[in-house]
Amino acid sequence: MPAADLSSSAAQHAYPPDVQVIKLGDRTLFLVGTAHISRESADLVRQVINDQQPDCVCIELDQKRYDALSNRRRWELLDLKEILRRRQLATLLINLLLASYQKKMGDQLGVPPGSELLEAAKVAEASGIPVALCDREVRITMRRAWSATPWWRKSMLLAALLTGIFDRSEISEAQLRELRQTDLLSELLAELGRELPELKEVLIDERDIFLAEKIKAAAGDKLVAVVGAGHLAGIKAALAEDRRERLAELETIPPPSPLWKILGWAIPIIIIGSLAMIAVKQGLPAAGDNLLFWVLANGIPAAVGAALALAHPITILGAFVAAPITSLTPVIGAGYVTAFLQLVYRPPLVMEFDRVLSDMASFSGWWKNRLLRVLLAFILPAFGSMIGTWVGGYAIINNLF
Repeated sequence: MPAADLSSSAAQHAYPPDVQVIKLGDRTLFLVGTAHISRESADLVRQVINDQQPDCVCIELDQKRYDALSNRRRWELLDLKEILRRRQLATLLINLLLASYQKKMGDQLGVPPGSELLEAAKVAEASGIPVALCDREVRITMRRAWSATPWWRKSMLLAALLTGIFDRSEISEAQLRELRQTDLLSELLAELGRELPELKEVLIDERDIFLAEKIKAAAGDKLVAVVGAGHLAGIKAALAEDRRERLAELETIPPPSPLWKILGWAIPIIIIGSLAMIAVKQGLPAAGDNLLFWVLANGIPAAVGAALALAHPITILGAFVAAPITSLTPVIGAGYVTAFLQLVYRPPLVMEFDRVLSDMASFSGWWKNRLLRVLLAFILPAFGSMIGTWVGGYAIINNLF
């Protein structure tokens, strides 16, 4: 494929700077940068597609996000048992936090999140123009982002997202219009790169390459591509290069670091080994006392965590029983056991899936919504078990000497 000629054409002057006209050999691409919660962006997208009548409209969506936006019930797309089986609850939590924050801003402006992307699809379909969904599958993006972020920065990310959704300050259309300006947006992305470089690489840089290659692969001589304003500069740069060979890599979820596997098995080996040495040096009663302490040190904080989540009584009991055992194996954590029990004994109602993003924005909503309570039954017992592991492990090792 010929390299992209990034020179502007005369047609660009009919539109604001949010629309970039790019020559791809003998093809023309109208690259429309939008704010995902802006009424002006939706109007601009409609105008460009109606004016240009392109051969194809490319959209910054994958199939799952498109299905969720296009008036289909979101609960049909969310299989909690499958998410638990794949151990993806942490990824789901971040995805929901991001969506809730975007929905909150959309509610303030009276514009549903992603309305300009849906508008692009609707206008294209009304004119019989093919639509290409060009974004990477959202679960792959979130899993890669979670895997790439060091554990100490994961907590920073969660804290920032929680602060954002509970923030009651309002944002105006004028402020949003200012945010869409290239210089300010570039500054925000640069700040993200400084604070969380791994996250920016996955959420922005990788998707710039993925989107650019999928746009170039779309059929037709005249294309309109609708993407977030934050992707404009990166996509323009990626269009000038041939990076098709990276697509397979960008759709792969990297395996966990071997170091985590080593550490995961090191803890139970150290604890079990210490108990065995205590039995040899101090006798079986001493080993039994230390084992009991381990059970209580793990079980009580985990059960308290489940109780704080207002979990089902069986979930609370399960937290107490599971935590001392799961702390001695890296295969599964206590949080996944308690989340599964909570899902079985307090399954979310259909309507709770539909209002989950709204409920996330209030502190009490986390306990009223059964879906969010499943997440609480995952987070709080896991945190309690982690505390118990360090307290119990320190005591056992200390008693060894």
